[in-house]
Amino acid sequence: MPEVSQRSARAHSSPIRKLAPFADQAKQAGKQVWHLNIGQPDIRTPENALQALRDARIDVLAYSPSGGVPSYRQKLPHYYQKFGIQVSPDDILVTTGASEAVLFALLACLDAGETVLTPEPFYANYLGFAGMAGVAVKPLPTSIADGFALPTVADFRQALSPDVRAILLCNPNNPTGTLYPEAMLRALAEVVLERNLFLLVDEVYREFCYGDTPFFSALQLPGLEEHVVVLDSVSKRFSACGARVGAIVSRNHTLLTAIRKYAETRLSPPTYGQIFAEATLDTPEQYFQTVKAEYQRRRDLLFSRLSAMPEVICYRPDGAFYVFAQLPVDDADRFCQWLLEAFSHNNQTLMLAPGSGFYATPGQGRQEVRLAYVLNCDDLSKAMDCLAVALQQYPGRSSVVAPAALYSMS
Repeated sequence: MPEVSQRSARAHSSPIRKLAPFADQAKQAGKQVWHLNIGQPDIRTPENALQALRDARIDVLAYSPSGGVPSYRQKLPHYYQKFGIQVSPDDILVTTGASEAVLFALLACLDAGETVLTPEPFYANYLGFAGMAGVAVKPLPTSIADGFALPTVADFRQALSPDVRAILLCNPNNPTGTLYPEAMLRALAEVVLERNLFLLVDEVYREFCYGDTPFFSALQLPGLEEHVVVLDSVSKRFSACGARVGAIVSRNHTLLTAIRKYAETRLSPPTYGQIFAEATLDTPEQYFQTVKAEYQRRRDLLFSRLSAMPEVICYRPDGAFYVFAQLPVDDADRFCQWLLEAFSHNNQTLMLAPGSGFYATPGQGRQEVRLAYVLNCDDLSKAMDCLAVALQQYPGRSSVVAPAALYSMS
């Protein structure tokens, strides 16, 4: 039998989905599995956008333009203006979700063998996309002790080896929920200019900021027009993960021309997805206000419940809908599998994403998990009941060493 490629052999498994077979087995055994492992919200998708799909009159489901449907691209700048971001339709290329946007950006900004610098823990699939592009990921450590705050400018400068061509951020952050403030982004911009780097920023969660710190887009940084590449998606803000429509936004038109070659190779983003996405731009503002308030309630519930569990270390995040917590277990991968294979509380269990998969540094995240507060408060509370009992029953319970200074938003 022919062997698979070394590239695929080195590919990274998703920590978000790799335990899915065990969850399926638990469900087949009759257990209720509470899914906190994946950013799939239970928030209702906007009705006006769903109605646009029902009303679509299409006799031939044809390709769309490679860069996206013109009417959708014409309307997108009005959406960005709500956040003080001034862009034109020519600055936007529509992609098949933010996943494709990340891959296209890495392919166009870096050559094989070059390096992208990113704080860790980071969105696990960045490793997968980097592997596809032949790009190395250089991690810059952050700590739960200060809520995974962005490293200092001095830390970035020290980490910038000659092979680094780009810095990749997610703001608000997945998996930590950390929101990076304007002052820090402005300071980092100086480093980007000094070293002539690309600054790639995943801003998928910009709607979901809960504290006093306002969201600040990298596209608002002055003087970085040729450097900033923003990666976007409708999946999270409209609870529409299956739409598979994202975008690359940049004022660097030379870069967009290069990316368009990849877009043309894959032909077009999904036509029905763009019909849906264009309709979402007419969603009433009240939708976002309601959704944001709901996520804030969930965040506060999850933080309160985790904080009450002995030896669990966590923090209250300012954005997105994730918490990265440290648990008193010997190995989070083993614990998460045990939850699905061997544990049950009132015929229920929960599924978490092991923390190790969000690190490039071997051995890191071994006692950590990502929890997505994508369930309503009643279900989330039941999931936390399961976790509290599981941590008492788990045979591999192990003490954690508390960080020197624990971050908690007041």
